[in-house]
Amino acid sequence: MAIDRRVYEMFRDIGRDMYVHNLISSHGGNISIRVGDRMIIKRRGAMLGRLKPEDLVETGLTTKDSGIAIASTESIVHRAIYKATPALAVVHSHARYAVAYSLSRDEIMPVDNEGSYFLKKVPVVEEEFASGSPQMAETVANALKSYKVIVLRGHGTFAIGQTLDEAFQWTDAVEEACQIMLFVRIINEPFIEYRKRSDEYKAW
Repeated sequence: MAIDRRVYEMFRDIGRDMYVHNLISSHGGNISIRVGDRMIIKRRGAMLGRLKPEDLVETGLTTKDSGIAIASTESIVHRAIYKATPALAVVHSHARYAVAYSLSRDEIMPVDNEGSYFLKKVPVVEEEFASGSPQMAETVANALKSYKVIVLRGHGTFAIGQTLDEAFQWTDAVEEACQIMLFVRIINEPFIEYRKRSDEYKAW
């Protein structure tokens, strides 16, 4: 069955935005949407920044079919997320600053106003086999039951939303917050606390 042109344009635009925002390498990352008991996801090896209509694959959420053979290698993770959450869209990036911070901490707490208000805290989860394994799928899906976006240590971010646009917004917000955190470290001046109740973010 042919993918609706409007769906393709949505994938094309978000994929291009992810590449322009340096959230992925040339062939990294993947995005998907849920449509009933089916999902549409990018084809294995396709470039998110240059998606063509034939780069979108439709496959089942619970049953295997011919589509799964050419779908993204992390389809198993997207399936698990849709089964565990009310998400209708998933965005997975290899956001560089977020990945770097994930290697030294168990949660990312933004220091800027936008990140603090929007995210408060982003958990970092870990899985030894962090590329499309059943264990990884379970770990990521469970974390996204409580958060809109998480970071898989050393791998990248997974964000959910009712639309691809919403999931992309969460993804981009984490990376911006991490960039600002790095700039603050580089400037290396005393931090002036300006937020009320920021000490409660750890419990969020």
